[in-house]
This record gives sequence, C-alpha cells and structure tokens, in this order.
Amino acid sequence: MGALERGRRLAEARMGDTCSIRRRGGTTTDDNTGEVTPTWADVYAGKCRIQQRTVQAESQTPGQDFQILTRLELQIPVDAPALQVGDEVTMTASGDPQLVGQVLTVRDLAAKSEATARRIGVTRRSS
Repeated sequence: MGALERGRRLAEARMGDTCSIRRRGGTTTDDNTGEVTPTWADVYAGKCRIQQRTVQAESQTPGQDFQILTRLELQIPVDAPALQVGDEVTMTASGDPQLVGQVLTVRDLAAKSEATARRIGVTRRSS
C-alpha cells in the first residue's frame, strides 16, 4: 500500500461525523393548491468531517442587524460523488451535538491530484 492510500485511509478514519447531501432539481406544483415546491435528488450519504475556516460579520444595510457568515470546510472521502455549488448538506450525526441537524450550503469546490479527502467550502448563516 502506497503513502497516498495510507493517507486516504487515515483521513477517512478521522471522519467521525455523518451527513447527507442533496441537489435541487426541478419543481413540482400541487394540483389542488398551486403551491410550487422544489424537488431534490440525493447525492451522498455517509461519513464526513467539519472544520471551521473563518467567521465574518457583515451588514448589508446600514442600521440593520449583522449577519454572521461562518465558513466551514466539509471533508468527505475522495471516492464520494462530485458535488456542485449550491448542494445542501445536512449533518446527521456528529461528535459536536450542536452540528446535528445543521444545514450547510456548498459554496466552493477544490480539486487536488493526490488529495487524501475532498475538502469543500460550505457556509452556515445565522442572524
């Protein structure tokens, strides 16, 4: 077994959280109410890891409350399906109980020839 394979196994062994990732597709319309709702396709469910990258406070309008933008890094196995910006990540289990149930949005993707894990930028907003 080569160094890259050992690194990938070690990275996966450190992924103690689990998440599910879905992608927005089209929409459906309720024939009775006319309500339009998005449809979703499951992309991935399995092990993952969250690391915090940065926290930034911003106000878009003077006199309004600040919004806190938390930039996180989602790590998933290298052989997981490719993600897209806008995919929705739901944390289903975590060593940090406050992460469970959190919904994150994929904001940036990264590629690397000899990566030990996929490292994806995600955001969580709170006000």
